[in-house]
Amino acid sequence: MILFYAAGASSQAPHILLREAGLPFALERVDLSTHRYAHGDYRQVNGKGYVPALLLDDGDMLTECAIILQWIADQVPDRNLLPREGTSARYHALEWLHFIATELHKNFITPERHGGVAANFLSKTKFGQEQTRIQVSPRLAWVDRQLEGRAYMAGENVTAPDAYLFTMLTWAQRLGIDLTAWPSLAGFFEKMAERPAVAEALTIEGPPHALLEAE
Repeated sequence: MILFYAAGASSQAPHILLREAGLPFALERVDLSTHRYAHGDYRQVNGKGYVPALLLDDGDMLTECAIILQWIADQVPDRNLLPREGTSARYHALEWLHFIATELHKNFITPERHGGVAANFLSKTKFGQEQTRIQVSPRLAWVDRQLEGRAYMAGENVTAPDAYLFTMLTWAQRLGIDLTAWPSLAGFFEKMAERPAVAEALTIEGPPHALLEAE
């Protein structure tokens, strides 16, 4: 199994969850500014042109972060990375995955888009970054309220939505959003950052590209 990723992109979430799951996998780094990877044009792998993409051992390809996270969790049911199928807890976990995908992830993506090639599609202008902060801050405040009294999104155990939310919070930090305004969210971020799977993923990926030129 191969995960196609870019440093700091949304692919960081399945990278983290693969390590939490203990599944064997390989990594292929993608340059989102050129759509290239080690063996050629990434758009020949994933016509959407963005990450993540997960090439399964049988040759099937999965795309879209929320779906890949769900697939990973279902491979190791004993790890409880998603609640058991058919339970209300399962549907609430999927509710979180879809909220993060549609209300957080997509609101981080700048309308500027930089010609459609900027890695992560995070804004590279001060004006664009301010607009993003306006869009995502109320949604982060809502998540903060839901996390009150919880260690993680589903309670005391890490699940797939936690990996996705953590990645979105790294985007918030890159845009200068101060998480300390939301104590539950800040505490969640600190706990996740201490997990070995998270530390390993961040170390292997390395720092993402700079968003603004140094002044």
